[in-house]
Amino acid sequence: MRPDKAAFTKREWAVVETRRTPERVQRWLSEMAYNRELCGATLRSFREVVRRGAAHCLEAALAAAVILEQHDYPPLLLSLESQDQLDHVVFIFQRRGRWGAIARSRDVGLHGRRPIFRSVRDLAWSYFDPYVDETGRVTGYGVGDLSELGHYDWRFSERNVWKVERCLQELPHRALKSSEPRYQRLLARYRAFRREQPTGSPDYFANREQWMR
Repeated sequence: MRPDKAAFTKREWAVVETRRTPERVQRWLSEMAYNRELCGATLRSFREVVRRGAAHCLEAALAAAVILEQHDYPPLLLSLESQDQLDHVVFIFQRRGRWGAIARSRDVGLHGRRPIFRSVRDLAWSYFDPYVDETGRVTGYGVGDLSELGHYDWRFSERNVWKVERCLQELPHRALKSSEPRYQRLLARYRAFRREQPTGSPDYFANREQWMR
């Protein structure tokens, strides 16, 4: 059951009250520093994200879930499996029967998606091309409902909430089977980009009109 207003600090509730839509939550997260875990791995709750002003992908998804849960969106996460075990997690939502996502990443192509997708599978596919780098390739996807964690405190804990990560890893994932020629073309394009621009995030993808950032 979602917490009531009394569970939040004044600062936290201000974040909730002023981010009533997925678009506003995405902008808040996009403007936030990326948590590069320089002092070791973390998995911070919404409370810690607000306190520290930084989040990596799963922390951002958790923060989005807490905020939008208060505005009647179920706390659903989409887990994207990669061949290199560097998976990506986004918060997903529906509007008028179409799926969209809120996300944070070091790569702009892995941020949110506008609610235009007919199915979660179509939404997951929208991340395939931007995911390809020297090692990354999406191979499957699974959906987790945070409400199934019961009394586990994934919203406000001051400690790392590793149980969330374990539950996502244990989810059944459906395969996304891509052709090898397509993958090789994307990999070659990425390598060419890196030769020209050793730093920075690729943004040359054809599906940019689908992005929410």
